[in-house]
Order: sequence, then structure tokens, then C-alpha cells
Amino acid sequence: MMIMVQNIEAKAETILVVEDEPMIRLMASNLAQDEGFTVLQAKNADAAIVMLEDHPEIRVVFTDIHMKGSMNGLQLVAFAHDRWPPLRFLIVSGEHRLARGDIPEGACFFAKPYDGASIARALHSLV
Repeated sequence: MMIMVQNIEAKAETILVVEDEPMIRLMASNLAQDEGFTVLQAKNADAAIVMLEDHPEIRVVFTDIHMKGSMNGLQLVAFAHDRWPPLRFLIVSGEHRLARGDIPEGACFFAKPYDGASIARALHSLV
């Protein structure tokens, strides 16, 4: 009698990193990848919306607030939260300070410069 064992690998959760500064986007993406997440990248909110439309597997949007383009990170979060309610958000900024009421329920905010370990814990808690 032959017994077949299937190798079932857990699928990594997908995170979209939205940051207009290429080096910061790369660092944030590497941090998330090191934590086992699948990472997609966008340089602004417009590109992020395209990614969200094309990739329904995205679970968390990790975005900076201050970005070039048609909308900033907070506007992106508001748009995406209305259109894709299951999404969770990790919002960062070096210029803004937010209160709990400024972001959707289930979102996290970190001031830049942020601690990588804190970001990693937040990403895991959001998925």
C-alpha cells in the first residue's frame, strides 16, 4: 500500500507598500519580506489603486502619508477602506501626527523614523 503525503505550504499574506521615496520603499519592503510576507510595491496612491484592483490577495496597505500624486496616503486609506473594507492599514509619516480617530478602525500609525521590530509586530497583528 502506498501512502501519499502532500506538502502543503502556508501561503504568505500579501502586503502593498506605498512610498514615493525609492530607498524607503525598498527598506519597508525588505522588512516585510524578512517577516515572511509577499510584498508588492507602489510609488504613489494612483499606482496603489491599480495594484489593489489587480491583486485582490492584498491584505494590508503599508503607506506613507506625504506622497506626490493625486492623493496623499490618508486619502488613499479613506478611498481603499471604502472600496475594500476587509483591508487593513499601516500608516507612517515623518511630518504628521495622528490621533486614533484620524484613521480607520483596525489601522495602525507610526511616526518616522520607526522601529522595524514595532512595524513587524504591527504587520503580523493586522493580518
